[in-house]
Amino acid sequence: MSRTQSGKMSTEISMSEIVYTYHVVHITKLSQENHGSHFLSVLNVTPTHQLIFEDIMINQLPNVTFKMRVRDESIDGSNPYRWEELTSAELFGNKRVLIFSLPGAFTPTCSTFQLPDFEKLYPQFKAIGIDEVYCMSVNDAFVMNAWAKTQQISNVKVLPDGSAEFTRQMGMLVDKDNLGFGQRSWRYAVYVNNMRIVKSWIEPGLRDNAEDDPYGETDPHNILASLV
Repeated sequence: MSRTQSGKMSTEISMSEIVYTYHVVHITKLSQENHGSHFLSVLNVTPTHQLIFEDIMINQLPNVTFKMRVRDESIDGSNPYRWEELTSAELFGNKRVLIFSLPGAFTPTCSTFQLPDFEKLYPQFKAIGIDEVYCMSVNDAFVMNAWAKTQQISNVKVLPDGSAEFTRQMGMLVDKDNLGFGQRSWRYAVYVNNMRIVKSWIEPGLRDNAEDDPYGETDPHNILASLV
């Protein structure tokens, strides 16, 4: 693997095989075949997915099931919500969507800057052809809904990845035991067209138990500027 003039990592491989281990006991094996044609097999990721080693990002969204709490006016009482299961394909298929994932609901950077700024810029994202903007975190549906209510969010849709299955298959799951968080998502965003990742933004230094929380690449102002 070599660097291009821009400093990015090239996917050209000079050796016959590389074994690369990344967080949470995922082992990726990249084999060189047929004079430069590479077959990528990733544990828990189908062979059709591709991986960018620098960013640890696949190019097709994993199809997982999200367990949501949705309002249902037919339910009596003070808590008119019911469980609903929706898959990635149901949420993101045949749409142009922007998904940003963050370490946790109610955390400072997420609550003070990222989520409210995406909400403010929502009309501008719609104006350039984005159908929906989703905020994801490794939190359960109750926490995500309560956070959205506290933040007075009406446009951005919150998505609970409570079991971290989506985040894990995206290669973005990190340990935050140093903060008592357990496993959470690294901060990243993707622009998706019909389940295919067109563009991604990932905060630098992806690693377990990071002492800092980088925020710049996934600032909605930066993302909007790179899409227009």
